[in-house]
Amino acid sequence: MDLIPAPSSAVRRPDGDFPLDAATTLTAPPALADAERWLRTTLSAATGLPFGPGRPGAGIELVQDEALAAEAYRITVRPGRALLAAGGPAGALWGAQTLRQLLGPDAYRRSPLRREGWVLPGADIEDAPRFGWRGALLDVARHFLPKSDVLRFVDLLAAHKLNVLHLHLTDDQGWRVEIKRYPGLTERGAWRERSMVGYRSGGRRDDRPHGGYYTQDDLREIVGYAAARGVTVVPEIDLPGHTQAAICAYPELGNTDVVDTAALGVWTDWGVSHNVLNASEETLRFFEGVLEEVLELFPSEFVHLGGDECPKEQWKDSAAAQARIRELGLANEDELQSHLIRHFDRWLAERGRRLIGWDEILEGGLAPGAAVSSWRGFGGGIAAAKAGHDVVMCPEQHVYFDHRQADGPDEPIPVGFVRTLEDVYRFEPVPAQLDGTEARHVIGTQANLWSEFTDSARDIDYRAFPRLVAFAEVAWSALPAEPAERDFAGFERRLATHLKALDALGVEYRPADGPLPWQRWPGVAGRPIEGPPPVR
Repeated sequence: MDLIPAPSSAVRRPDGDFPLDAATTLTAPPALADAERWLRTTLSAATGLPFGPGRPGAGIELVQDEALAAEAYRITVRPGRALLAAGGPAGALWGAQTLRQLLGPDAYRRSPLRREGWVLPGADIEDAPRFGWRGALLDVARHFLPKSDVLRFVDLLAAHKLNVLHLHLTDDQGWRVEIKRYPGLTERGAWRERSMVGYRSGGRRDDRPHGGYYTQDDLREIVGYAAARGVTVVPEIDLPGHTQAAICAYPELGNTDVVDTAALGVWTDWGVSHNVLNASEETLRFFEGVLEEVLELFPSEFVHLGGDECPKEQWKDSAAAQARIRELGLANEDELQSHLIRHFDRWLAERGRRLIGWDEILEGGLAPGAAVSSWRGFGGGIAAAKAGHDVVMCPEQHVYFDHRQADGPDEPIPVGFVRTLEDVYRFEPVPAQLDGTEARHVIGTQANLWSEFTDSARDIDYRAFPRLVAFAEVAWSALPAEPAERDFAGFERRLATHLKALDALGVEYRPADGPLPWQRWPGVAGRPIEGPPPVR
């Protein structure tokens, strides 16, 4: 049946095929209304069949089975009936995605190519995810992505049973979320005068203003749209580094005793800016105000506060920062950063939320309730899990999808490590160094799509797919006895069918034999990293 991600169990029942026609019904209880609505809308568009409401025991029926876990589902297809039993609303949505897959690639179209010949194959399928956090980061700060493209990306995540969209909303190169009490963040911080084209070694600029931001209503729409498809949107507001866009809008946030912050603009380079927040009480109050509005928009348990790549030079040179270190009884600048993270860890906990940050938040002491996104390899995640903290594994050497997919000269803006489709499929998120108790702190895994070198949805398609398909199976499907036993040949066989579904969805993925002419960026310099990735 070529299902991706591979279910826990799938048995084909050739005598159980269920032909669909204009009389086929779709029924579900109110608790599974989102799955019923999505399935009816999606299948009606693709098949031209109405799927009107019917009676229990016939047609396509969704039911809730409390004996199943919340994201688990079971599908039974027999002549005249397809029963989808789910542990909860999320499980029903994932089961609905599987029902669409069973109908074949044409079921992914938005208008019917045919109105006859639709058949659900007879089958018994049982399924549940391996990890609770199955995520993808979308960086809309470096290159803004219009709302319609974000909604499309949500659909692509849901189609692959990925359930977390980590939305990177702020950085040195742009601020993308409307904050009503601080309008300058978007009036001045949401656009830059120009952008680098490729890596700085190429010396190229486009000399074209770039910008955009999401209104609060836009974000409410994105969050609601995602929730109706089983996807949680986790916002990232980066601090204390990666904040030049905010400092440009409100210069008092920077280290004014060492830098003329009033002269700063939104950064037009890629990389890590040395302009970081000061550590004053006033700055803490400012970002509390930002986060109060962010919490109103995003109901997610986790709020990502970055904490990565914060250069300490300005703090070392700043008399105000040094006085702050002495005032707080801290040992050094690392502990000053930890003070900021701990403050917001407490602040979020008081409001029923949890802080998550990149693994640099381990430096200077990890805040008590914080979770860690382990990006600089596995080391930070291992340390956090051994200390009893939850971890999302997203090591750059394995699941940074802005990194190149091959070593050939045609690969567009080649950066980072070469990570092939097979490399991603063989990625194992849980390090062998963790014992059983520690391993349970690995709550999931995430692929990251940074956008310095992707300025459109077409570029994102190329870098994400089909690697995100392989990653989805790693995140969802049960681990074999040994990770090395993952059946890549079997995955490739199933992928051949799935690529036709991506074609139907209009996804401009990277072909196996290399980029198409319009997917290349000839002459644009990247930042290749030579050699294989470090062994964990």
